[in-house]
Parts: sequence; structure tokens; C-alpha cells
Amino acid sequence: MMLIGVDYHPSFQTIAFLIEETGEYEERELNHSDGQAEKFYRDLKQRGICVRVGMEATGHSRWFERLLAELGFELWIGDPAEIKAKRVKKQKFDREDARLLLRLLRENNFPQIWVPDAENRDLRQLLWHRHRLVQMRTRIMNQLHALAMNEGYCLKKKLFSERGRAQLEKLALAPWASRRRQELLELLDRMNPTIEELTAAVEREARKRPEAMRLMTHPGVGSLTALAYVLIIGTPTRFQRGKQIGTYVGMIPCEESSARKQRLRHISKQGNSLLRFLLVEAAQAEARVHPDWRRR
Repeated sequence: MMLIGVDYHPSFQTIAFLIEETGEYEERELNHSDGQAEKFYRDLKQRGICVRVGMEATGHSRWFERLLAELGFELWIGDPAEIKAKRVKKQKFDREDARLLLRLLRENNFPQIWVPDAENRDLRQLLWHRHRLVQMRTRIMNQLHALAMNEGYCLKKKLFSERGRAQLEKLALAPWASRRRQELLELLDRMNPTIEELTAAVEREARKRPEAMRLMTHPGVGSLTALAYVLIIGTPTRFQRGKQIGTYVGMIPCEESSARKQRLRHISKQGNSLLRFLLVEAAQAEARVHPDWRRR
């Protein structure tokens, strides 16, 4: 078998590989844009070599993962924090990182993590797309609020009712402020149907999953939060106990305790930021509706 440690970057990758049967060892740098990296792995496939690749979890690598899956090569993706903790030398550069990944593969000490399948990743794009559009819509609405308040109208949510919008459109503004109002309203009108369509898609996907439907019975949890939880947590059995999910999402406090003194700081904010945001929103929404939850 050929073991390859890959220090991956968006435009290139540095590799260190070892062929166990022959002891052949080499280090290379492979560019992505000119097809050098793809050619290297396809040549290995033509030679009939069994390959295992180890790399840190990183972004901008979907094409590389698809290539290895197409070629039938084994890909191990590791936890960057655990890999960093296993580094002994203080020198850090691309070739040294590739050597470290190769060493962990050889020693069967590679901190492999769970990787979602292609369908899961694509549905996450649906959640992120809707989330970003809602954020953009909120920024547009805030700007319209500012325009109205500068003219003495503090209508809050009523600004976007039929009557409030009519008042906003009738405001006598200076030429550039008037153009800004018009274009912001046009953007808002284009975004609302798109967000509604994405919201309906999220609800359909949530109804397909019994786990999401069960989560939606919890106060404050809707289809968006439930679907995000199911997709991001993935296989619950990979957690030994429930508290580990709080750690995985980043909802536990940072701790700097010493000499019998406990010092707790803000939450760690490790893990998926979207799921953490949705869980906090769900808790706040429920606390506003039911006073009993506010005291918990």
C-alpha cells in the first residue's frame, strides 16, 4: 500500500509518500490549476497501486475528495487540533506538515474524523444559502428603518406592513436618499420570494426525516433548527454521551482553572457556527413566549 500525507492548500498541495512494500519515499509539490495533482493520482490508479491519503480537515477541497473517490482511493480526514497537538518540532512548514501526516498514517495514530456524505453536504448548502439571504434581507430592512427614523417615523415592524410601506414610499427625500429607498425596496421585493421558496424546501426536507420531526416537538425548535441539527450532528452514536454534543457545537464555557480556583469564560464557539446560532435563536424565541423557560 502507498501512504500519502497531504498538506493541502487551495492552489497546490505538498505530499510525502511511502510505498510500504518497497520502502520508496519521496516528497513533492503538486499544482492544482495545471492538472499536475490530478495527473499524479490518475497515474497511480493506472499502475494499480492501493493508496491511502491522509489530510487535515480544510476547505476548498471538494474536487480533490471527489477525485479520490472516483479513483477508489482511501481518504482519511483528520482533526486539525489533534494533529497539531501531535507535532513535536517547533518548525512548521509545508513539507514538515506532510511528513507529520505520513508519520501518523504509518503509526496508525491518525485522528480520523467523521465526514458527511455528498447529500448531507448539499443540504447544508441549502441551509447556508437561506441563512445568508436572511442576513442580507435584515441589513436591507435596517437601512430602510434608518431612512424612516431620520424622517421622524419609528414604526419598527409596522414599517413593512402594507400601511407602513405606503408611508415609507410617500416620504419626501432628497434625490440620492430617494434612489437609495427605491433600490432597497426593489432588493427586498426580489429577496422575499426566494427566501420563502428556500424555507419551503427546508420544511420538505425536514418532514422526510423522522429525527427532525421528533426534534420539532421540542419547544422553540422549528424545521430549520431541526434539519440543521440532524445534518450537522450526523450519526449520534459517534458521541459517547450527550455532553459531548455540547462540546462539539461549542456551547460549553472556556475554562482556565488552576490552584483550586475555577475560572469560566465565554462559550468556546468551536464547531459549526450555523447550528450554534440556530440553537441560541430557538432558546431565545421560546423564552420570549413561555416565561417558565426564561427561568431555566
